Amino acid sequence: MSKINKYLNKNIALKLVVYAVVIGLFWVKMNYIQANIFSLNVENANEANILAFNPLSSIFLIFGIGVLLGGRRGMFVSYILGSILLYVNVLFYREYNDFITIPMLNQVANLADLGGSITTIMSPGDALLFADVLIAAFLLFYLKPSRFQVFKPKRREGIILAIVAIPLFLINLQWAETERTDLLERTFDRNMLVKYIGVINYHVYDAVLQGKTEMKKTMADSNELVPVINYMNENKSEDSDRLEGVAEGKNVIVMSMESTQTFVVDNTLHGEELTPYFNDLKEEGIYFDNFYHQVKQGRTSDSEFLLANSLYPLNRGAVFFTHSGNQYEGLPSLLNEKGYFTSSMHANDKTFWNRNVMYDSLGFDEFYSKEDYDVTPEKSHGWGYLDEYFFEDSLSKMKEMDQPFYTKMITLTNHYPFTLPEEQKLIEEGETGSGTLNRYFQTIRYQDEALKKFVEDFKNSELYDDTILVIYGDHFGISENHQKAMGEYLDKDINEFEQFQLQRVPLLIYGKGIKGEKNHTVGGQIDLRPTLTNLLGIEDDNPIQFGHDLLDEDRRQLMITRDGNFANEDYVGIQGTCYDRETGEKLEAGLCDEGFDKAQEELEMSDSIIYGDLLRYLDETEMVQNKDEGSNQEND
Repeated sequence: MSKINKYLNKNIALKLVVYAVVIGLFWVKMNYIQANIFSLNVENANEANILAFNPLSSIFLIFGIGVLLGGRRGMFVSYILGSILLYVNVLFYREYNDFITIPMLNQVANLADLGGSITTIMSPGDALLFADVLIAAFLLFYLKPSRFQVFKPKRREGIILAIVAIPLFLINLQWAETERTDLLERTFDRNMLVKYIGVINYHVYDAVLQGKTEMKKTMADSNELVPVINYMNENKSEDSDRLEGVAEGKNVIVMSMESTQTFVVDNTLHGEELTPYFNDLKEEGIYFDNFYHQVKQGRTSDSEFLLANSLYPLNRGAVFFTHSGNQYEGLPSLLNEKGYFTSSMHANDKTFWNRNVMYDSLGFDEFYSKEDYDVTPEKSHGWGYLDEYFFEDSLSKMKEMDQPFYTKMITLTNHYPFTLPEEQKLIEEGETGSGTLNRYFQTIRYQDEALKKFVEDFKNSELYDDTILVIYGDHFGISENHQKAMGEYLDKDINEFEQFQLQRVPLLIYGKGIKGEKNHTVGGQIDLRPTLTNLLGIEDDNPIQFGHDLLDEDRRQLMITRDGNFANEDYVGIQGTCYDRETGEKLEAGLCDEGFDKAQEELEMSDSIIYGDLLRYLDETEMVQNKDEGSNQEND
């Protein structure tokens, strides 16, 4: 009996040691990745301790499930899958400064075009992130302190591990809320969630959110649209007559410039202008210097969504994928009703960002994609068709279109990882500590030269007299992962405020009859639709729009980001901190409370419209409202 007890004690000791070491290995890896690869902005010792503690509950959970389902093999599978999940997040974060969401997993078709980017993002040192897998394999399968003694966990031990994860998570959450109250109710910032609950727990939480999202559309009804319409009516600006109808009946070319930020405008490198042609062109049109992108995970497709609908994109995934089947009142559809031929031009695969499906929902007549262009290896680089050839072919197609037309062009060349053939490099690389930023200067310079050729050809064509050209940046090209390098180039400290200001993108409205001016109004991509309809003199009957005409001198100046931050004529509000918009000086937090409240209200309202597909009830709701208004007038 004593020999049996001795054996059992040794076996228990072995199990405890193996469990401790395997859990410890994964904990060390998660801590290294969260603290050194992700930029989570740890501000004090308490946050650092929370960051170190938060992996434990998720590790106990995934290993517990693994043991429960498959013993030691199941535990090893959990180790491998957990490692892969972490590494995929590492790659995604390096490019997008964000974490994967479940809706993003539906967009795997986009990975077909990410080959060059992924190769650039990966590092030879990444192999070390999987070295611990070999150690775990040895401990689980090959460690034999004695002839008969091996690690064989029982399924019930998996239940114990999973149960232990619950109090660990509750401790983690309560601890985190000492730094951020109502953490799980304020989910605009995924970096904050990962900092406080860990990357794997974040994915569990994301799965819960996805389940709630799927339920919203099923349970939605027309009553949910009524408060939205009331809100829009209360916040609607009076119609502006400034430049109203100046482009009535004219063609519209909207040019979405890939990854183009305002900081390159009127700026130099090695004593040479980065955008010499655009610098001159903007003096001939209406140039907006306080215009921000408002995209999230959908990047370029989000900017398209903002333009077409004057609604905010989603915080998770891309609307073009997750809700392409919704009913929309898109700008292309409106212009169709007014006699316009509408099209989009993008020399990429039709399926990229699910455009072939979403464009139908928005009302486009035609989508000129990769198959409609003369795309050859000699004319391509990086992400595809070089801008100079795209512009040339697109202008030829426009000359054959029925008029009036509305067409949206989306460029490709100025795309991460920002590489060019040698003969297209018109300026030397930058000399900062970031290769990404250094190459970005070259692709921006090339894009400007391609734009010059297009605009000059456009001005010499018969289209010029009857067409307005709208040029805007779709989203940032240089993420906050390159703040140090940006500081080197701009010769300033890139703090939270400066990073926010770097999210400005250029907007220029150009055409015959439009006088040059610099407009300082604070606005964003959500304001493009009402601005365009004003210029065209078109009455837009869609009551569900959050944007305001940028040309209206009495407009509401408020730009809201998808993170719940904002800028107005006086302040910039970033994650609870208030800044003077002109100086960047920190101010009393209460001065920004109204802006933060308005941001959260509008984002939640916009989300409810998309998640519930509420625009399908628009006609029904308007009929009810009109009936109610008629009854009220009779009572009066």
